[in-house]
Amino acid sequence: MKFLPDHIDDYAGQLTQNHSELLETIERETWQEVLVPRMLSGHQQGRFLSLMSHLLKAQRILEIGTYTGYAALCMAEGLQAGGHLHTIDINEELQARVEGYLQKAGLKDTVTMHIGSALDIIPNLQEKWDLVFIDADKGNYSNYYDAVIDRMRPGGLIIADNVLWSGKVPDLDKQDSETKALRAYNEKIAADKRVEHQLLPFRDGLMVARVIA
Repeated sequence: MKFLPDHIDDYAGQLTQNHSELLETIERETWQEVLVPRMLSGHQQGRFLSLMSHLLKAQRILEIGTYTGYAALCMAEGLQAGGHLHTIDINEELQARVEGYLQKAGLKDTVTMHIGSALDIIPNLQEKWDLVFIDADKGNYSNYYDAVIDRMRPGGLIIADNVLWSGKVPDLDKQDSETKALRAYNEKIAADKRVEHQLLPFRDGLMVARVIA
């Protein structure tokens, strides 16, 4: 998931704003106690998500794929007064952990965690989204995009994680189902005239799509 030489990646991290003590705790506890800790967004990506949220002056944020809540807390930093973040995950085993972190962050009334299928939950959230972060099952990325694109405010961002998939997506010899789904997602965004887009070779790849006004 790291494409830069270590010394350059380390330098970038050193010159990136520090995250909070709580986020540091979440990162440490995730690596110590939770399965597949590489799923965590981590310091540099977390600061990027926070920056995007601040720049958008976000009022409504949707996260598809909560994991241990790190990215949700980062994006919540940019929420404006009265703003709200909805985060969805299929894994109820992590719910108590995430809600504990939200409590410590003072975000219990600002962030709502939903457990279940995002494709079932999203239609019931009557919101106009400023920022959507997709970081869940790769086979449904295109379906998640379709579920939110018509409910984005002009200028809003849809950010999808893992779109390089450890470098497998650009390699046409790689034809496993997840790689093919992510490749299709990237091509879908590139062909959609409703958005301006850029694929950032950052961490495991971020596809950033801005909805045209």
